Amino acid sequence: MLPLLKGLAQVLTEQPGSMPANLPWAHLRLPPFPQVALRVLQLAHKEDVPLPQLSELIASDPAFASEVLTVANSILYAPRYPSSSILQAITVLGASALQGMCLTVGVRAYLGKSMSLSAMRKLWHHNLATAIIAEKLAAGGLIDKDVAYTSGILHDMGRMALAVVQPKGYAALLEKHSGSPNSILEEERNLFGWDHCETGMRLVTDWKLPADFEPVVSGHHSDRRQDSAWNLAELIKVSCKMADAAGFPAFAGCDTTPYSDLLSELPARERRLFYDDLALLAAEIKEKIHALEAV
Repeated sequence: MLPLLKGLAQVLTEQPGSMPANLPWAHLRLPPFPQVALRVLQLAHKEDVPLPQLSELIASDPAFASEVLTVANSILYAPRYPSSSILQAITVLGASALQGMCLTVGVRAYLGKSMSLSAMRKLWHHNLATAIIAEKLAAGGLIDKDVAYTSGILHDMGRMALAVVQPKGYAALLEKHSGSPNSILEEERNLFGWDHCETGMRLVTDWKLPADFEPVVSGHHSDRRQDSAWNLAELIKVSCKMADAAGFPAFAGCDTTPYSDLLSELPARERRLFYDDLALLAAEIKEKIHALEAV
């Protein structure tokens, strides 16, 4: 390896906090996302894809298939009758739900060894909580609940990708962070040259995901609604804030909006789906996360 490239590789993998700003995208050395999960995400968005094709694709990776089936039978989906095969699970729960199952398994695999750090587990639990709340919120409106869940997992995908590049450096960034979203974006740019919203946008393109995810990963820190409609990006932003309020923040010291204020901002249909007592919502989320962690 040439000395320059060898030195860059050491910066990227061995020296947390020393990565130069404005690093070219190609030099971030992001690990590949599990290919089976990525292919399922791409295919499941097509209305005419045969369910047996999706089943065979997942079955091509037995370990991945086993985890997906376990998630399909978990409390998150609570099927009336447990599924004994991937095809049966897809048939009962639908191809759209399959995206959430595969993404849950795929992201956890993507995080890999970095999950041993408490800051990374907190980050992952925040995304799970956001996804669970987003799914609940979507049940009251015109947004597909499975798409909402998938968007909740993906909304911080850029942050998780940066965390995988430098687990210790990113964990230190989260631990010292003051709580302002703008300050963490600035810290990320100082450390990597890319903040997690920009990284998420690039991942949507590089992974060939539907463009619908772009406003989700890029706009969940925006304080301004793009229009007056209850859209997917707005739903994820509110879900993210509710996850923080329920005790599942992405990092310590995160500023939180009072739960009562968040409830009052919800459209009437969505408000009826939530407990008045925040402790009940937190317990429900904790139960589901525990079930997924046990997989």
